[in-house]
Amino acid sequence: MLGSMGVVFGDIGTSPIYTFKTAIGQAAQGVLGRSEVLGVVSLMLWALIIVVTIKYVLFMMRADNKGEGGILSLMALAQSAMGHRTRVILTLGVVGAALFYGDAIITPAISVLSAVEGLKTAPGLTDVITPSVEIAIALVILIGLFLVQSRGTAKVATLFGPICLLWFVVIATLGVMHIPSEPGILWAFDPLLGLSFLAHHGLVGLFVMGSVSLTITGAEALYADIGHFGRGPIQAAWTIVVFPALALNYLGQGAFALHYLATAANHGADAADQNWFFLMAPAALRIPMVVLANAATVIASQAVISGAYSLSSAAMQMGLLPRLEVHRTSGEHAGQIYVPTINLALMIGVILLVGIFKNSDALSNAYGLAVTGTMSVTTMLAAVVVRRLWKWSLLRTALLVTPLVVVDLAFFGANSLKLLSGGWVPLAIGAGMVLVISTWMRGSAIIAAKSRRDRIPMTDFLASLARRPRHQVAGTAVYLTSHPELTPSALLHNLKHNGVLHKMNAIVAVKTTDEPRVPDDARATVEILNESFVAITLAFGFMETPDVPAAMAQLRISGVTFVPLDTSYFLGRRTILPTHDRGLRRLQDLLFATLNRNSADPSEVFAIPPGRVVEMGVQVAV
Repeated sequence: MLGSMGVVFGDIGTSPIYTFKTAIGQAAQGVLGRSEVLGVVSLMLWALIIVVTIKYVLFMMRADNKGEGGILSLMALAQSAMGHRTRVILTLGVVGAALFYGDAIITPAISVLSAVEGLKTAPGLTDVITPSVEIAIALVILIGLFLVQSRGTAKVATLFGPICLLWFVVIATLGVMHIPSEPGILWAFDPLLGLSFLAHHGLVGLFVMGSVSLTITGAEALYADIGHFGRGPIQAAWTIVVFPALALNYLGQGAFALHYLATAANHGADAADQNWFFLMAPAALRIPMVVLANAATVIASQAVISGAYSLSSAAMQMGLLPRLEVHRTSGEHAGQIYVPTINLALMIGVILLVGIFKNSDALSNAYGLAVTGTMSVTTMLAAVVVRRLWKWSLLRTALLVTPLVVVDLAFFGANSLKLLSGGWVPLAIGAGMVLVISTWMRGSAIIAAKSRRDRIPMTDFLASLARRPRHQVAGTAVYLTSHPELTPSALLHNLKHNGVLHKMNAIVAVKTTDEPRVPDDARATVEILNESFVAITLAFGFMETPDVPAAMAQLRISGVTFVPLDTSYFLGRRTILPTHDRGLRRLQDLLFATLNRNSADPSEVFAIPPGRVVEMGVQVAV
């Protein structure tokens, strides 16, 4: 439970820094009074209750895929529920994953920048902390965060939980300090106040609703991290600590704003544009509060960065992305990984966002579409699981899913109004990722089809060997292939150029299942082809790293042993030749060739010792 606070709730836990400020700023475009403050706080509280508590904590946490959550796990579960792969479900999963990358870029930028902006509220620093200084400090923190990723977080992760627990205690205390000054703020629990605000404020109300969606940023983490902590600890942490702390802080900010508005009205001052969160703290404690806020936002950023690594790893296993270099940063926790390519892309994206938008208010316009878009996709995929896997009736499914879809689409529609003022950013990032994923899948399908067309069946190959035996050498040769029923190209090239075969030859296919992990007793399927050839299919879950030598060493086949020192692995190395007259379009041709060229070495992907690998090159036109 303590650990989940540092990983699962970092993002949603730091939302109070900027959410209330942004929403009240939107509401102030009309008349800012008591009803507006109560309406905004009511919308925030009920967003937490409906979207986070009801949808994610009570409903989505039960839609796990063998203990794993997240958008791709849910996509795999929905595909399994349908009994076959469907284009609609695949498209929803790809879109949801693509939008998550937008979230992973925007979260660190807005979180750290909003925390740094709190320095302006400290006595004596108002004139010193200029926008340029804020940007410089935020960039130093963010760049430092990305540079230390390669060292892993295992050593400092033990501090994440205690720091976030301290954070929740502090923000709850700040709220409790101010609620007595305006106890009427407790009326915000009445949902009619929020609905009344929307009904009476027209377009302004919709903009405010878009800002209110920032209250639920990070809710996807509750579902995505089931596999790390389990359902119980996450639900307990939300119910006992996180939700009460968030609710008290938002109520406290509302009470503080009401009191501040009354005081400002008496003195004729403007109270619309204030950094409410940090002003709640006593003046002497604001710098320590800023330090704690920065620590919390760094932890929140770390959580979403790690989430991007995990998502990318699962996407690679599913064939949605090329195999990238993956480093294990912990010998104890398999989920702690570092993907250099993804890390560099995220860092560049974050730096660009901070440089372009310059402050958290402007960035908030870009944030909502990524969050609400992913949430909408999650609900749609969950509807398939409920109907087809859980076998709920159509009426029961509609009664549960329809209100959730309406809320998700309402938030998504409200954020769409900010399309030109920053909402285009996550859509552009998402569109770019969709292009990458679709290009890789399409190019891989073309290559697979070409391979099936150009290669001969194994049965024909073995028949030709029976008619014309070849000289054999001692040892075992392992030929990795995607299609075990066809003769691997590396085998044909080896026979053509070297003129010999090994005494034992294993045709090995590595398959990724729709399950997160595959038990050892279901790892391999073996077929004896003849006294010299065996076909093996190794199954790995999409959350596993395929260690082929380890899996081969565990095989027990009569008359066959895989001794590491006597086993050679033959791999086919593809060189992509773009041909613009067929296959992919010109842009996709170049993109696919670039992706293939920068993909990880197969020996690293399958954990094969480099000294045991023989590569056979082949050129393929797409």
